[in-house]
Amino acid sequence: MSQHTASHSEQKSSWVSGLAALIVVAALVLYYTLADQSLLLRLAVMFGGIIAAVLIVAISPDGRRFIAYAKDSWYEVKKVVWPTRKETTQMTLVVFGFVLIMSLFLWIADKLIEWLVFSAFLGWK
Repeated sequence: MSQHTASHSEQKSSWVSGLAALIVVAALVLYYTLADQSLLLRLAVMFGGIIAAVLIVAISPDGRRFIAYAKDSWYEVKKVVWPTRKETTQMTLVVFGFVLIMSLFLWIADKLIEWLVFSAFLGWK
């Protein structure tokens, strides 16, 4: 029985999403169809259609789940302890220093391998 209910809910959800997509497409088509009208009217039609589609999706089960997920995510972001400016500057300098040292090491390794291959083994230089 629950299997049937879950598939029915998925069908309803996809139907609602399809309706919302159709409304967005209709709003965009009307925006370009009303080219001879004022820009304000065209923008009102387009944004009105987009807002209507967002509201339709928001009242669907998938929309409600997404809104709950977004709220939970925002709650988790608020719990993050962000580094201070000093810590950020110090870590940035550490990264730059590491990149400088690694680039120097790779340049020396490249020149050593180049010398070994071309001068020592092949005798080209």
